[in-house]
Amino acid sequence: MLSIFVEETISLKNNLFLFLFFLSGLSIAQVEVELSESIIQGIETEIKVYSPSGNEIQGKLSIDGKEIAIPKESISYSFNYTFNQSSELIVQTPEGIVQKLISPIPIWLSIVPPLLAILLALVFREVVTSLLIGIFSGALIVKLYANDFWEGILYAFMSSIDQYILGALTNEGHLSIIIFSMLIGGMVSIISKNGGMQGIVNRISTFATTPKNGQLATWFLGVAIFFDDYANTLIVGNTMRSVTDRLKISREKLAYLVDSTAAPIASIAFITTWIGAELGYIQSGIENIDGLNEGVYATFISSLAYSFYPILALIFMLILILKERDFGPMFKAEQQARHLLQSEDDKKGIKSDIISDFSPIEGVKVRAYNAIFPVLLVILGTISGLLYTGYDSAVWSNMDLSLGRKLSSTIGSADSYQALLWSSFAGLILAIKLSILQKIMSLSEAIESAIQGFKTMLPAIIILILAWGLSAVIDQLHTADLLTSLLSENISPYFIPAITFILASLVAFSTGSSWGTMAILYPLMLPLAWSVCTAAGFDYELSIGIFHNTVACVLAGSVLGDHCSPISDTTILSSLASSCNHIDHVRTQMPYALVVGIISILLGTIPSAFGSPFWLNLLLSIIALYAIIHFLGKNPNEAVKNKP
Repeated sequence: MLSIFVEETISLKNNLFLFLFFLSGLSIAQVEVELSESIIQGIETEIKVYSPSGNEIQGKLSIDGKEIAIPKESISYSFNYTFNQSSELIVQTPEGIVQKLISPIPIWLSIVPPLLAILLALVFREVVTSLLIGIFSGALIVKLYANDFWEGILYAFMSSIDQYILGALTNEGHLSIIIFSMLIGGMVSIISKNGGMQGIVNRISTFATTPKNGQLATWFLGVAIFFDDYANTLIVGNTMRSVTDRLKISREKLAYLVDSTAAPIASIAFITTWIGAELGYIQSGIENIDGLNEGVYATFISSLAYSFYPILALIFMLILILKERDFGPMFKAEQQARHLLQSEDDKKGIKSDIISDFSPIEGVKVRAYNAIFPVLLVILGTISGLLYTGYDSAVWSNMDLSLGRKLSSTIGSADSYQALLWSSFAGLILAIKLSILQKIMSLSEAIESAIQGFKTMLPAIIILILAWGLSAVIDQLHTADLLTSLLSENISPYFIPAITFILASLVAFSTGSSWGTMAILYPLMLPLAWSVCTAAGFDYELSIGIFHNTVACVLAGSVLGDHCSPISDTTILSSLASSCNHIDHVRTQMPYALVVGIISILLGTIPSAFGSPFWLNLLLSIIALYAIIHFLGKNPNEAVKNKP
C-alpha cells in the first residue's frame, strides 16, 4: 500500500506493515504516531502522539528502549527527538505492540540535490532539466529512506510534481511574483508596440551614444530604482534592452548591470522592500542575546559600515564602465557583441535575438510619454502602495522619530507584493488606455499584445517555479544546517564575520535565496558571534564591532551567493528582463561577483574585524578593484578594431 502524504507528515498507520497489523483485528488503536517524512540524521524531528478517537491516550511509546513519558489525560502530545542512527520505535497499546525501524537520512546527502542541479546547469547550460533532476534527486533521497526501492522511485516521481512543484505554486508570495512578472511583460509589450519604448530610446540616444554612456545610463537607472529588487530588475532590463542592443552592448553585460544593481542597492538602502524582512531576521537573532544594549534598527544602521560587498559591487561596475574594460567571459561576450553586429552576415545570424518581437507597429508615431507615463506609474505606484500598506498612525504620531525612521518603519512593514501587483496592473491599464485613445491599437489588439507579453515571461516563470520547488527540497533536507555545522566550529572571534560571509554565500548559492539565507543564518550566527566574543573575554566595544560585522556579512554573503547561483529568482529575472540566455548570464557574472567578494573579505571584512576603520578598508578595496580592472581588463571596442 502506498504511504499517504499529508502536510509533510506520514502516519505510522500508512506503513504497509502497520496497515496489515491493523487489518488483523486492531484497526481501532488507542494511540497513533505521526512524524516527519524526512528524518535527517542529527536534526530534531517532531513526533506527535495522539488518540484518533479523541479520548485519552492509552498506550506507551519508546525509542531504542527509552520510554517517552506521555502526560496523563492527554489527547495529543508532541515532542522533538534527534535520530543519530537507525532506531527502533515501539508503540504499545492495549491491543498489542507495533514496532517500526526508523532510518534517518544521512545529512551529507542534503547537499546532493542543489549541487547536482548547479553542476548540470553549468555543464550543459540547460537549467530546466537540471532543476528537474535536482528536485527528483531530493525527492528520491527522501522516499528511498521511507520506502523500499521501487516504491521510493515511484513516490519520488509523483512527489516531484504534486508536492514540490505544485507546492511552489500554492505559495501566495510566489504567485504574486509570477503575476507581477506577467503584468510587467504585458505592459512592456504594449509600450513597445505603441512606439513608447522607441520614444525613450530616441530620448536616451542623445546621451547614450556610445557603449560607455549606454552602460552608464543603465547603472544610474538601476541605482535610482532602489526600493525593490524585482521592480528594479524588470523595469531597467526591459527599458534599456533596445538601447543596449543598438549600442552593441551584449545581453550578458546588460543582465549583469541589471542584476548587480538590484539586490545590492535594495539591501542597504533605508527605504526598501527589504528593510522589513532584514529587521525581522535580525530581531530573531538578537532577541535572546544577554548584554546587547541596542535595538534592532540601530543594529542594522551600525552594520552598514561593514557591508562591503553591496557597496563595492556598485563601485566595481562603475569603474568597469568608466574605464571601458572587461575581462574573463564578459570580455568575450562584449567582443562578440561588437564584432557580430559589424557585418550583414553576422546580423542575420543573431537577428532573432537582437531584434525582439516588441518592435513598434509599422508607421506609428513614436512618443516617449507612451512608455514614460506607465513606467512612472509603476514606480510611483509601488512607492505609494508601500506607504499605504505599511502606514501606522502610531509611528507617524510619534514626535521622537525622525522622518527617515518613520519612512523606514512604514516601508519595512509594508506588503511589497500587494504594492507591486497594484502598480504593475495600473501601469498595464494605462498603457492600454494610451494606445486606444491615440488610435494606435484597438482594444482587442492591445489585449493581444499584452497576452503576447505574458507569453514571453513563460520560460522564466517555469524556471522560477522549478527553482522554488528545489528550494523546498533543500529546506526539507536541511542543507543549510549541514553547511552551517561544517563552518561554525572552533573559530577565532576575529574570523567569525569572514566565515559568516562565506557560509552565507554558500547557503545562498545552494538554495538560490538571499532572504531564505538570512532567515536561516541570522538566528544562528548572531548569538554565536556574541557568545564567542564574550567567552574570549572581549570588552563591549570590541564585541559589538565584530557583532555588527557579522550582521553585515550575513546580508552581504547572501547577496553574493544570490548573484552566483543559477537557481536564484533575481538572477533568473535578470536574464528574463534582459532577454539573455540564463546560463550565459550566470557564467559571465560569476567571475565579477567572486572578484568583488574576495576583495570584500580580504580588504574589508577581515581588517575591519581587527579594528581597521571603514574609510581605509573601503579606499584600499576600491584601489584593488581599480588595479584588477586596469591590468586584467581589455577594451572590447579596441579588440574589435584590431581584429583582422
